[in-house]
Amino acid sequence: MSQLLKGKKILLGVSGGIAAYKICELVRLFKKSEAEVRVIMTPSALNFVSPVTLSALSGNEVLVNMFPETDQDKITAVETKTWHVYTGLWADVFLIAPATANTVAKLANGISDNFLTATVLSSRCPVIVSPTMDEDMYRNEITTSNITRIRESGYWVIPPVIGELASGLVGVGRMPEPQSLFDYTVNFLNGHKFDLNGKKVLITAGPTYEPIDDVRFVGNQSTGKMGFALAKAASQRGAEVTLISGPTMLQTPRNINRIDVTTAEEMFSAVDREYLGQDFIIMSAAVADYRPKSRFRGKIKKTDDDTMTLVLSRTTDILEHLGRNKRGFKLIGFALETENEIDYAMDKIRRKNLDLIVVNNPRNYGAGFGTETNVVTLIDSTGKQNIYEKMHKFDASNLILDRALTL
Repeated sequence: MSQLLKGKKILLGVSGGIAAYKICELVRLFKKSEAEVRVIMTPSALNFVSPVTLSALSGNEVLVNMFPETDQDKITAVETKTWHVYTGLWADVFLIAPATANTVAKLANGISDNFLTATVLSSRCPVIVSPTMDEDMYRNEITTSNITRIRESGYWVIPPVIGELASGLVGVGRMPEPQSLFDYTVNFLNGHKFDLNGKKVLITAGPTYEPIDDVRFVGNQSTGKMGFALAKAASQRGAEVTLISGPTMLQTPRNINRIDVTTAEEMFSAVDREYLGQDFIIMSAAVADYRPKSRFRGKIKKTDDDTMTLVLSRTTDILEHLGRNKRGFKLIGFALETENEIDYAMDKIRRKNLDLIVVNNPRNYGAGFGTETNVVTLIDSTGKQNIYEKMHKFDASNLILDRALTL
């Protein structure tokens, strides 16, 4: 175990669950592997484990309160330090264990009413969360929604295990043992990639809506999940990410510069403003090929006619525009096709001067709009193909980034 984490800086957040007493063993494991450890506790966590113990084990002061406790009548000077900012910037990884339902809810909603949650908002390092609570609390739809939200925001989540709970019941919600948390952290730090550090990545995501009148539009079924997964993956690998998104209900991943647009023309304008100076541009948005030639002001009223004619005109081909105006960046496009997808994709690479294209067919199980998974084939400008089985869109995103770095 010695030197497994030598030189690594681990920030450990402890919230007020009964499993907090196990964190003493986790700190011991980290220190034995030669990591530097700092501990933040919520005030509630003090009910379950002593900060004196954790300070002795970690070799550092344990941080609890945002502000020092002082006698207001004896204040002669005021010291102002933003410790939550410095502490968040210090760490290589931030592990929160146990993370109670209350703490998870605060993370999901950006609430920073204690030192731990304020430091999370200030941190730039990866954040790992270990939700720990009674089974009924864990399975509550509000809690499951909050866990989904923090995942979508870029946090890693270690699922709880099945076992005996503080209530005396047996079920899911138990914090993994310290050795499991230690092993997860070791594997994470040894395998986590920062190979996009210093790189700038521009990503488009979601659909575009082309107005017919003030209430109707021409659109498509894209949800933006693939583009948002790409943005999250690129940011976690160290990139400076700009995400240009059409209409979507998705939460913005951490440390992402998001630009919201609605129409194809707005997306073109945003891309045209941002593309210079980028290292990689990934065009995953489902941009409309056509828009209504004219927009009716107000709402079109229904008539007795059985049909209505809608005249469409071409939108600007953003991908083609970028291919004609390359300035040192690698250009990656997407091709969603229902037949002859490889032939169409190869033609698209040639016509639009792409370095890589991501091909998928929505007819394949697990590859349609709105799914959490995708089935992709990657083809580069030489025609080399990499074919993959169904996987989560976040995993597919990392494969795309891996391949992009070899171009």
